[in-house]
Amino acid sequence: MTAPARTDVRLTNDAWEALMTAHATLLAKFSAEDMWGEASVREYDVLYTLAKFGAPVRICSVQERVLLSQPALSRMIDRLATRGLVARAADEQDGRAVLVSLTEEGARVQREIGRAHAKSVARDLGAGLSTDELHELERLCLKLVATQTAPPTE
Repeated sequence: MTAPARTDVRLTNDAWEALMTAHATLLAKFSAEDMWGEASVREYDVLYTLAKFGAPVRICSVQERVLLSQPALSRMIDRLATRGLVARAADEQDGRAVLVSLTEEGARVQREIGRAHAKSVARDLGAGLSTDELHELERLCLKLVATQTAPPTE
C-alpha cells in the first residue's frame, strides 16, 4: 500500500480562496440584478433546492444544500410558508418531523426567477470560460462534493 501524496497546504488554501472569491464576486453581481422581486437570493436558493428534490423533504435535507444555519432556515421556511410559497406537512414515518415542499405558487416563483437567473449565470460564466473549461469546472466541483460525501477509506 502506498502512502497518499502530501497535500500542499498553501496551494490548497490558494485554490479555496480563489473559489470563494469567484463565488462571492458572481453572487454579488447576480444579487444586484433586477430579478429578485418575489424572492430574495437566499429565498430563491431554498425554493430552488426544494424544486430539485421534487418531493416533500425534511428541513435537515434542505439545510445540507443551502448556506443557512438550521435556525435561519427554519425562520425562512416560516416566512415562505406564510407567503404561500412553501407547504409544511407532518412526516407520516416520524410524527416529530415536518416535511416541506413547494406550493404551486412557490414553483411558479422559482421557475420565473430561475429562468432569468440561468440566463445571468450563462452570460457571466460563458463570458469567462470556454465550453471545455465549463465541463472541467463542473467535473472538479462534483469531484469535491463526492470526496466529502464518500465513506472514509482505510
